[in-house]
Amino acid sequence: MPDTHVVFNQAPPLLDYNPATSPVLMEALEREGGGWGADEVFALGALSGTEQAQRWGELADRNAPILHTHDRYGHRIDEIEYDPAYHELMRTAIAHGLHAAPWADDRPGAHVVRAAKNGVWTPEPGHLCPISMTYAVVPALRYNPELAEIYEPLLTSRVYDPVLRVPATKSGITAGMSMTEKQGGSDVRAGTTAAVPNADGSYTLTGHKWFTSAAMGDVFLVLAQAPSGLSCFFLPRILPDGTRNRMMIARLKDKLGNHANASSEIEYDGATAWLVGEEGRGVATIIEMVNLTRLDCALGSATSMRTGLARAMHHTQYRKAFGAYLIDAPLMRNVLADMAIEAEAATMLAMRMAGATDAAVRGDVRETMFRRIGLAAAKYWICKQATAHAAEAMECFGGNGYAEESGMPRLYREAPLMGIWEGSGNVSALDTLRAMATRPDCVEVLFDELSGPAGQDPRLAAHVAALRAQLADPATLEYRARRIAEDIALGMQGALLVAHGHPAVTEAFLATRLAGDRGGAYGTLPAGLDLAPILERAMVKGG
Repeated sequence: MPDTHVVFNQAPPLLDYNPATSPVLMEALEREGGGWGADEVFALGALSGTEQAQRWGELADRNAPILHTHDRYGHRIDEIEYDPAYHELMRTAIAHGLHAAPWADDRPGAHVVRAAKNGVWTPEPGHLCPISMTYAVVPALRYNPELAEIYEPLLTSRVYDPVLRVPATKSGITAGMSMTEKQGGSDVRAGTTAAVPNADGSYTLTGHKWFTSAAMGDVFLVLAQAPSGLSCFFLPRILPDGTRNRMMIARLKDKLGNHANASSEIEYDGATAWLVGEEGRGVATIIEMVNLTRLDCALGSATSMRTGLARAMHHTQYRKAFGAYLIDAPLMRNVLADMAIEAEAATMLAMRMAGATDAAVRGDVRETMFRRIGLAAAKYWICKQATAHAAEAMECFGGNGYAEESGMPRLYREAPLMGIWEGSGNVSALDTLRAMATRPDCVEVLFDELSGPAGQDPRLAAHVAALRAQLADPATLEYRARRIAEDIALGMQGALLVAHGHPAVTEAFLATRLAGDRGGAYGTLPAGLDLAPILERAMVKGG
């Protein structure tokens, strides 16, 4: 009897693909001052593409964390059990400095190198939440020099130590944030968690937090209402005397994606914490922390786009339909090139924000101003684009892409998250307006950034002129906040491409995103564009 099950015309697994072969990412790394770290980025990218690392990602996502509120004897323990693969991912990320390592590195570009490393370490995104939190808490913690002296070296340590014990006795620690309450969401000032000062200088916290990311961190930054108003506090899970802090995990969130990350609800029932910054200045204390996590959101969405594009390119390079490879079909080339343009523009802008961050933390006033307005808009727009991009990448696989084993549903489930965390679309757009209101000089810094490239292309010049007119009209400003943030982001992307982009990508972006010669879906590029070099830059080489 003949064998009816002969497998052919299926793309092979995408293994040993190094995301650091992305030209746009590595060009941006060099341009933003992190070229000295290229070898480190490439080495991590090679590790990311291995079968072992990909397997860690699958297992960590599939075997979600389990909350153990009590031990077998009835003692309250509030511990979370992770798949061993999760710990391997964490260990690798920390060893390669994806967490707070740049704060211990005086080299210009250290934050850019970290950004690029995050862009090539792609097995699983959930574990990058505690990695991002650990990165972001350092500047806030510095508002309490005594605490920073003890804990900053542990936060920047490249040793992953998941054992639960007194943080100061460990070889390395991770951090989480505990800000959001159910009645407030992004409105953290509406929080009701109370902080009562004690005679020894500590505070006692009582209240409920609706979302606490990275619930198995060693230490947390918590917002609570002190006598003088909303304040920021440092709260360890294990107190200096070795006892468990009064921090109870009520439940883990059952989320659309991000399954490896234990997002939780927390009850503080007389927990002990220490003030960071001044009483009543909680938001001001955490603002830099928020800037850093928003940067990671933009970077994460750009990474999602490059990942989806690489998988789609790989599939279409091997899959035939109607006697020809999919990648050679004109309409598929239109789709893939359109996706590639979006991924390149997103990557360039996200890495530009990483460069501005690196300069800002080193005291550059202009870059601080540029980041203030640019990051809010970049976070809004890049993250907003990621979901549609992931859906299109999945569609390139046909029915194979809808099957879990392809990995594309996981990519799709993760895609909306960056747009929600650290301020959803409206919050990011309104923060763009807030930047203009509180730091009006940043508007002129923005236009200074755009003016040089705008002088080189009439389409970009027209976009910048229209943007200036939008900002000059105060009527319905809040109503138009999303459009303003979008146009700022598109202007920054256009300026970066004119100044530094590949000519074919630049021309396609200007013609479609700024001049409007494009439909509402991917794959609606106009005729006459040179797609071959765009696709060549996106081609999966190896794997």
